[in-house]
Amino acid sequence: MNKVICLTVKIFITFAILFASTGLFAKKLIVIKSDYLKTNDSVFVFTPKGWSADAATATPALFLLHGWSGDYSNWSKKTDIQAMSDKYGFIIITPDGFYNSWYFNNVDPAKMQWRTFFDKELYPMMVKEYKLVPEKTFITGLSMGGHGAINIFLDDIARFRAAGSMSGVLRLDDTRLKTSDIPKVLGPYDPESPLYKGGSAINRLEGYNAQLEKAGKEYGKMMLITCGAQDGLAKSAFDFAAKCDSFKIPNILIISPGNHSWKYWEFALDQHLFIFSRMAEGKHLGF
Repeated sequence: MNKVICLTVKIFITFAILFASTGLFAKKLIVIKSDYLKTNDSVFVFTPKGWSADAATATPALFLLHGWSGDYSNWSKKTDIQAMSDKYGFIIITPDGFYNSWYFNNVDPAKMQWRTFFDKELYPMMVKEYKLVPEKTFITGLSMGGHGAINIFLDDIARFRAAGSMSGVLRLDDTRLKTSDIPKVLGPYDPESPLYKGGSAINRLEGYNAQLEKAGKEYGKMMLITCGAQDGLAKSAFDFAAKCDSFKIPNILIISPGNHSWKYWEFALDQHLFIFSRMAEGKHLGF
């Protein structure tokens, strides 16, 4: 079945329905024309088998971000996202973070403002279209996407139940791209500049507990940090978790065999969805 639905709202959305499952749309391609991005953003949304917009209770949802040099289709090309959606009963949203956005606002206001796009367009749209609720909404990503997911979570933790990072660049100094590609977004590399220091998730934890008090502790917000032991970013994961511990911020750190590869990320995504699904169902995580 092929169908195109056009909606006129603050931004223009085109829904291209790619296939149907048991009479319900299981996968959608949403194309968003965004002034903040200066271009379109393509987003795949996977809904679990049997999902209905008319369901009495909210369906848990995961914003899933790709890594450097990738796009919105990376996750679905490299692993079976529909099967993951069906297995855990999650809506899975895979936006385009573009080749090198780092999920930042570019220092040049005439260029891509990705974070503002997420705050003002993507997140509100998904909340409206899929009836998302913060206590069942999660965000994670790999590498550049792990950096983006944790930073977006720390911007306003009231929007999410938890955030994750798979092989994430949680300190910008820890990636070889800091002098070659990140400067295209943040300007010349300077580890002491507010843009580079403040853009590293590890340097943004001091205000977390104040946000948590405001958001409400009853939902047990936390961060899930996973990385392959043979990955060059494992130290970034260890250091981030240690700093969380120093601030008494709830976190789970999982280091297991693996390197910076899709084989590891496919495994890690299953871990993240397993843990997030337990949270969404109100089950304990061993503590």
